[in-house]
Amino acid sequence: MAKMTEEQLLAAICDLEWEMFDQVNNNGGRASCQNDPVFFKKMRACQFAGWDAALLESYFMDLQEAKLHGRNPLAEKYGYMMESTFPAEYENIKDQLPPVSPEKAEMIAKIVEIQLTWEGDVDRRYPGMRAGGRPLTSDRDTPMVTSFQTYLTGALKTYSERTLVCMLECIGNHLENGTSLAQLAAEQTALAYGYPSIDALEQAALARRAR
Repeated sequence: MAKMTEEQLLAAICDLEWEMFDQVNNNGGRASCQNDPVFFKKMRACQFAGWDAALLESYFMDLQEAKLHGRNPLAEKYGYMMESTFPAEYENIKDQLPPVSPEKAEMIAKIVEIQLTWEGDVDRRYPGMRAGGRPLTSDRDTPMVTSFQTYLTGALKTYSERTLVCMLECIGNHLENGTSLAQLAAEQTALAYGYPSIDALEQAALARRAR
């Protein structure tokens, strides 16, 4: 089989993620976003902006391996998040989730620390765009609101150690180049919403708030 291009790989990842997300059971019933695969895939693709080929390939392998073994990483992600948002309920399900090794936990902590800095910078630079979005840190979690930190941590816990190593290498390259995964994802999100730039989206958002 010919090696996939990054564009094909990204599409394959989003397709497989949608297949898994479509199977997630929510306590309050099916979420509205579970009925819109086009929007889901478009928004997920934005979150992979800045990922290099090695990271994309490793994450795709994670999804394929999980499917082969009957696991659903997207459902597991929400389970891990419950440790902060629904701690009592989490105690009842935590033994059903794959354990997180000390090595994984250490890598996750490093990634989250850098990503929080990047995400906070985007929040400050684009307050209009980010108004009404997720709070940044886990101390803001409630049963109804999940912070970026908790969401990211939950997702990273579903990644293999191989993928976490690739992510740290990718992040290191961005740090050297003065670029940011959070900024790149935000820029791609603006384009996905039909704006020519993130600054155009920010101006439109501020104008709506001023009305």
